[in-house]
Order: sequence, then C-alpha cells, then structure tokens
Amino acid sequence: MLYLIAVFAPLVGAIIAGLLGRQIGDRAAQGASILGMVISAICGPLVCFQLVNGDLSAGTIPIATWIDAGRFQVDWALRIDTLAAVMVAMVSFVSMLIHVYSIGYMGHDSYPRYRFFAYISLFTFAMLMLVTSDNLLQLFFGWEGVGLCSYLLIGYWYDRPSACAAAIKAFIVNRIADLPFAVGLALIFFKFGSIEFANIFPAVGQHQSDIYRLFGTSYPALEVIGFLLFIGAMGKSAQIILHVWLPDAMEGPTPVSALIHAATMVTAGVFLMARMSPLMEYAPTALGFVTFIGATTAIYAATVGCAQNDIKRVIAYSTCSQLGYMFVAVGVGVYQAAIFHLITHAFFKALLFMGAGSVIHAMSDEQDMRKMGGIWRRIPMTYGVMWVGSLALAGVFPFAGYYSKDAIVTAAYAAHSRIGLYGFICTVAAAFLTAFYSWRLIIMTFHGKPRADHHTMEHVHESPAVMMGPLLVLSLGALCAGFLLHSWFIGDAWRAFWNGSIFNGAQNHVLAAIEHVPGWVDAAPTVVGLLGIATAYVMYMAFPLLPMQLAQTFRPIYLLLLNKWYFDEIYDALLVQPAIRLARALWQTGDVTVIDGVPNGLAALTTEGSREIVKIQTGSLAVYAFVMLIGVVLLVGIFMLFR
Repeated sequence: MLYLIAVFAPLVGAIIAGLLGRQIGDRAAQGASILGMVISAICGPLVCFQLVNGDLSAGTIPIATWIDAGRFQVDWALRIDTLAAVMVAMVSFVSMLIHVYSIGYMGHDSYPRYRFFAYISLFTFAMLMLVTSDNLLQLFFGWEGVGLCSYLLIGYWYDRPSACAAAIKAFIVNRIADLPFAVGLALIFFKFGSIEFANIFPAVGQHQSDIYRLFGTSYPALEVIGFLLFIGAMGKSAQIILHVWLPDAMEGPTPVSALIHAATMVTAGVFLMARMSPLMEYAPTALGFVTFIGATTAIYAATVGCAQNDIKRVIAYSTCSQLGYMFVAVGVGVYQAAIFHLITHAFFKALLFMGAGSVIHAMSDEQDMRKMGGIWRRIPMTYGVMWVGSLALAGVFPFAGYYSKDAIVTAAYAAHSRIGLYGFICTVAAAFLTAFYSWRLIIMTFHGKPRADHHTMEHVHESPAVMMGPLLVLSLGALCAGFLLHSWFIGDAWRAFWNGSIFNGAQNHVLAAIEHVPGWVDAAPTVVGLLGIATAYVMYMAFPLLPMQLAQTFRPIYLLLLNKWYFDEIYDALLVQPAIRLARALWQTGDVTVIDGVPNGLAALTTEGSREIVKIQTGSLAVYAFVMLIGVVLLVGIFMLFR
C-alpha cells in the first residue's frame, strides 16, 4: 500500500494543481502539490527500508490489464525490488525538497504558479512510473512522460524565444534517440515473445547465439538490442553526440534544472542500463561501446565546463560529465557502482543547482559569473553549501563523491581491458578538471572584488528559510550518503542488498577486483582532485590575470572550449540548415506549385472563362430578340437542309 501511495501521490497533487489551480488559486494548488510530494517522500524511503530489512518481499503489484491484443498482452503493474525501491526513495525525497525550495524561488514569478507546480509533480510521477515499471512498454510510458514534462518545464517562460527554442531542441533530440529505443523494444518482443521483465530475463541465455542478418552480414541479436537500448539512453542521459539539448535546458527555472539533473530525466538512461543488466551482460561489444561513450563524455563535458561563464551551464556540463562516469561503470559491468553514484550525485547536484539558484536570487537574476564576486560574506550560508556540494563533486574525503565516483574510476582499472583502461584515463583526467572548474566557479562567484553594478550589490541578500532549509538537508546527504550507503551498494553487503535486482554474469568479477587494485589507483582520483583545486586557486585567486593571459595565448583552444567544441555549429551546418532548405524546397515546389498550384490554376482558368462569357450579357432586349431570331433561323435552316 505504501508503495502505491509513494508512486501515485505526486500524480494526485499534479491533477489538483493543474485542473483546479485556476479555481482554488496558486497557494492552494501549491499546497496540494507539495503535500503529495511530502507523502511520497515519506512512503518511498519507508518501502526501501522495509525491503532491505526483509519486512517486504520483492514482487509485483498488479493494477490493471493495459493491452490485450492477441499475443501482445501487457499489464499495468508496479515492480518491487531493491533497484526500484532505491530509485523511488531518491526521486521522491529529492523532488520533495525541490518542491519546497520552489516556494521561495518562484514566489515572485509573474506566471501562474499552479501550472509550474502541476508540471513538476507530473514530472516526478512520470519518473516514478518509469523506475517502478514491470515491463518495457510501461517503462517507455514513463520515459516519454519525463520527455514531455521536460519540454513543458524548459519552455515554462514561454514568452522568451530562447526558452521555447531550448524546449523544442530537448524534445527533438530525445525523439531522435527514442526511435532506436523503440526499435529495440520491438525486437525484444519478437525475440522473446514478451516485453515483461519476468519473461525476458530468465530467457536471455537461451538467445545468446541468435543472430540478425543484414546486408549480407550477421550480427548477434543481443548485441543489436543492447546497442539500440543504449542509444535511447544516450539521448535521455545527454551523452556525447546526443548531449546538445542539456546545456540549453538551463533556460528553464532553476528548480527545473535541479529536478532534471538530479532526480529525474537524465538518470533514466543509467537506470535503464541497470534494469536491463541481465541482457547487457550478454552483449560485451555493446558494453564496450557504453564505456567508450561514457568515458569520452566525461572528459569532453569536463573540458567545456572549464570555459563556461554562466553559473548554471558550468553545473550542467558537470552533470553531463558525471553521467559519463556512470556509463563507464555500466560498461565495465559494475552496475551497482553506477547506481551508487547516481544516488550520491542526486544529493550534491541538486545542492549545487539550488545553491546556484540562491546566488542568482541574491544577484537580482544575474547568472554570469564574470559579473559576480565578493559576495561570500553577504550570503555565508549559500557559500557554505556550495562548498559542500563542490567537495562532494570533486570526490574529497569524506564527502559522497569520494566513495561513489572513486569506485567507478577504480572499477575501470580493475576491468583489466583496453576499453577499461581508456575509461580509467578519461575519468582520472576528468576528476582533475571537475575539481578545477568547481573551484573556478566558487572563486569567480564568491571571491575577489565585486564585479556587479552598485545597484545589484546593494540588494545582495541571503535566501529565505524555505529555500535554505532544503539546501541544508541536501548538504547532509552530500556529506553522509557516501559512507552510509557504501557497504550496502558496493561493499561487503552488496549481494544481499541488491538481491538479484541487478545481474552480474558468471564471468564478471570486476566488483570484487576493486578491492585488489594497486594503492596508486585508489589514490589517483583524490590526488588529481586536490591538484585541480590548487590549480584553480593559483589561476583565479593568487594570479587572477593568468586565465586571461592563457586565453589570449591559446586562443583557438579557448574558443573551442567556450563554443562547446562547436557541436551546435556543426549540427546546424550538417543537419539543421539542409533540413530547412529541403523543407523550403518541398514547400515551394510540392506545396505551393503542385498541391496548391493545380487547383488554383484550374480555378483561375474557370474564372477567366466566366468573365468572357459574362460579357455576352448586355442587358439590351433588342439584342436578345435579335439573337433569338438568328437562332430560330439557324434551327429552321438546319431542319430544311437535313429533311
């Protein structure tokens, strides 16, 4: 019962706020939305604890028959296992804090607040439906639900062209990725005769030798399915090539950024890979590709984060990079470490985004770090929580990232494979850059001489308690979640904790091998992280002119990073503009000339003919009588001629 309440309480809040908000007012709608989230945030963790303690058994809760069409039968049911329960606990709790924070952040917004709270509650419900799904179609329902809600929330300020463009971009990029995902789901149905996890997972081993033949070449069936599922995950979790929507998503309100990056949408791809671990374990080539994409994304996004000036975009690229870490863990077969980092990351990334929101709130909506500085004494609590979030992100002991992120770096080395080594090198390099851009953000935002105008500096103030309360709670999570969860997630108790909800093949011993890596491997992430912090201090605190000098000396590299490796420009030249030219050609030739031209031309001919015929009508009775007489003479003449 608690499980059902945890999942559906946000939906009830969303319905009340969305459908009745105009009648009951913003405050009542806001209260209904938050009440639903508070109930969910209480029930979700309780279910997780009951499951771990053995007071609740894994299984399913059937709700209704959804589709019954011949062989294709799908029930609507909620899956109860450790993986689902952990995700429900995290999503409900973090989302609840974001809801509470939004009371203060959106308090002076000119748009109807009931609509905002309806959207974020619906967003939470869609994510909860995704993680509790008992079959792939139900998962796809939640998958598309978070995509829809992200579109609504990124474009929430709909009178801003940049927000509308960002929302459309996020929607289109995710639809592109969802096409191969949907094909993968179809192939699973045709291969296994079902899309229910209970039927798919036990039968995977029977199909490991199956192949698909395409263009004269044979491909292992499970590899093909694994690739297709991961491409869907690449779009949702913003991995390189399909990552371009994520930075633009910052056009939405800051609570939306926190919700997307910490608890909902971008974590869906990682969850999908963990849920499908029984299939992915039989697709080693696909897992190698996952490692390559994750490692490349980690280093790519970290380099771009070093050159961004918008405080939210720096944190957005940090999310992109950290998701790359999670996929490295998936690729080397340590799905448990990926989920571990997903959970700890939810705490410190929500903290960083909401802390950035507190800074923006204090700076009269300014987001450019070049126009900040010298404010740490005026907003000391915000300054403190940003330190906590940055220490967790950088992986400094004893903060959460030290346990989860470092476990991924170590696992990549422990895989003892070429692709694992590539993942190790990229994640270590990204750890240095992560620490660097985190302290670059802190120093540029809070230290040095004030660079804002006098009017802005006069109004710098600490955020209200309704915003600071969630930040303090998240700070505790960023500090404690790592060592509290380590033993359960990847430590001595991991087998009992996960209880089969995540699968590791008989040949997969990477998680055990983590304990036997050389000492320098364990120390590497911490050492490079501290070096990154020191480098940021030297460049932005001790010698503040040094970054400008380096940018001028290495201008092509600086512009490459500032412009995000020109991905948007390349896509615009190769994809967007040709598509626009093709659409314009089809419009002018196919639509205007052919589809509209033919009937318009016929109509024009008819109109001209009608105008000529009308000229015969003179209105003169004498003319009409003369014409009639001529007609009679002609008829009589013809009759006499042909008697």
